[in-house]
Amino acid sequence: MSVCFENSEGLLDVARLRDLWTRFRELPSAGPVVMTHRDPIPANLLVQGGRLVGVLDGGSFGPADPSLDLVVAWHLLDRERRATFRCGLQVEDLWWKRGVAWAFQQTMGLVWYYHRTNPAMSALGRSTISRILDDPDI
Repeated sequence: MSVCFENSEGLLDVARLRDLWTRFRELPSAGPVVMTHRDPIPANLLVQGGRLVGVLDGGSFGPADPSLDLVVAWHLLDRERRATFRCGLQVEDLWWKRGVAWAFQQTMGLVWYYHRTNPAMSALGRSTISRILDDPDI
């Protein structure tokens, strides 16, 4: 994360993001690891008719924090849809907060790393960070 913060100077509000990361790092463990995809970003999801029909890139599938699979809510959904998603899955508060922390961790590398080479991935990072920073519960 240090590298991400350093390389994000001039692109993002790094001071605010460092403070947020400090709070995320204080979250307790969500419990035992489970098998998870570990990278459910939009590019790895197949949607047809508004419904999830497939998941790509299972090469990282393995044991991890179960809240890691919640990052998709932050990458794809606005506040109202995130609330529906969370309610439908009955996600407890700690898991939800850890999910946003994982989304934040993934996203911090996208903005600066892809700034010049892949603007779409950089834009995904910016939109996810905006969703996180704009959520009054975070």
